[in-house]
Amino acid sequence: MIGLDTNVLARYYIDDEADAQAQSQRLAARRLIESGQPLMVSKSVVLELEWVMRGYYSFDHAEVASAMRHLLEQAHITVEDRDAVERALSNAEAGIDFADALHHASYKSCDSVATFDDRKFARRAKKLGLAPAVMVVS
Repeated sequence: MIGLDTNVLARYYIDDEADAQAQSQRLAARRLIESGQPLMVSKSVVLELEWVMRGYYSFDHAEVASAMRHLLEQAHITVEDRDAVERALSNAEAGIDFADALHHASYKSCDSVATFDDRKFARRAKKLGLAPAVMVVS
């Protein structure tokens, strides 16, 4: 099994035509990812990929979600804590920041999630009825 770094997935999902090296790397990423051999993606790589796509390349939420869904559909790719990633993606599509959604999904065995300043996250989680509850600590 081969573990994939964020840059391999970024080259696969992002067509950066302005970067000649990226074009060459994109072909290599396609060969590897489409080879069918067993691959693995860690939860932290998923989080970083979402940030790169949205934060650096300005992909909108629907484009990021499409790439994430495609990744999750690949039978030969093991995604660490797949259930949490799938839950986070669903909650992100419902309006929660993906990073917050992934953190929340990872705390499924907790009674609550504490935050200092993220009132938007707490309100949205409450509106969606997510468990555990998100509480703002003051």
